[in-house]
Amino acid sequence: MKNKILFALAIAGIVAGTTAAYLFGITNPPLPPVFQPFTDPYANGIYAEGIVESDQPSGENINVFAEVPGTVKQILVAEGQVVHKGDPLVLIDDSIQRATAEQMQSQAQAGLSLLQELKAEPRKENLDVAESQVESAHATLKTVEDELAKQETAYEMDPKSISKDALDSAINAAAVAKANLSVAQKQYDLTKAGAWSYDVTNQERQQNALQKSYMASSALLSKYTLRAPRDGMVLTINPTPGSFVSPQGSYDSYTQGMLPVLVLGSPQASLNVRCYVDEILVHRLPAPSKMKAQMSIRGSDTKLPLDYVRMQPFVSPKIELSNQRTERVDVRVLPVIFRIEKSENTYLFPGELVDVFIGE
Repeated sequence: MKNKILFALAIAGIVAGTTAAYLFGITNPPLPPVFQPFTDPYANGIYAEGIVESDQPSGENINVFAEVPGTVKQILVAEGQVVHKGDPLVLIDDSIQRATAEQMQSQAQAGLSLLQELKAEPRKENLDVAESQVESAHATLKTVEDELAKQETAYEMDPKSISKDALDSAINAAAVAKANLSVAQKQYDLTKAGAWSYDVTNQERQQNALQKSYMASSALLSKYTLRAPRDGMVLTINPTPGSFVSPQGSYDSYTQGMLPVLVLGSPQASLNVRCYVDEILVHRLPAPSKMKAQMSIRGSDTKLPLDYVRMQPFVSPKIELSNQRTERVDVRVLPVIFRIEKSENTYLFPGELVDVFIGE
């Protein structure tokens, strides 16, 4: 009985081994590729790595930086939003600068009030006081002169009727009263003449300086509101409310570098593709009038024609298309820019890498 069981197990093992060998020996057909590799569509094409960017007459995208440092108070736009020239984008805390501008405005207004006061002179009330002082001096002089005349008459009739000292005192009193009248009259003339022209000119210049200080302070206050420099689309917003920004940009915690506060691109009806042609291939570039190009979207079978736009006639060191701003390689490249019309079935965004072949 035991031998029969061993014999059955041996036969089962042989069958199982044969089956397994057969199954594992079956070769499955290879799966079709997800997308076909991009091949050169031209007889003697030049390969270049390209990056999609906004359609700009020059440069790449519009990097918006803060002209003044401060804390972001409010972000008024969203990524992907179309904005127009002059639209507010970001508000920076302007409490200190606003108070400074208001102080400058008050000083300018005070300077203007003082200038108007000088130009409005003489004041009627001051002129009336000066005129009354002249009348009072006239009356005092008349009284003193009458007293002097009486004493002189008495002295002439009888020199012993009045002392020489009293007569001299009366003469002196008349001279003082006459001098006081002259002072009062000159003070009246000075008051009636109004402000001195030099004082008016000096105050005009001071008020002008205060007004310009207020205008400069107001212009600086306006810098705390970042506005769109032209029509476009918001591509990137780097800071968040509460973040600190400066003229160097906004600190990025991932790359640990400074980035623009916002990046604007043109409305994406059409896009540009910036191709970097290796310096050893530059001599093979066709003439601009004959230049054609085709690009492939990575990870797909989509191949799209490109239209030549312009060339930046300056060969510069190639920068790796990554966030490592200081990473360079020992290659120099020539930027060539093409345009591509964006269609509904094509998903392209600025910053996307593509493969490009350039031919004629």
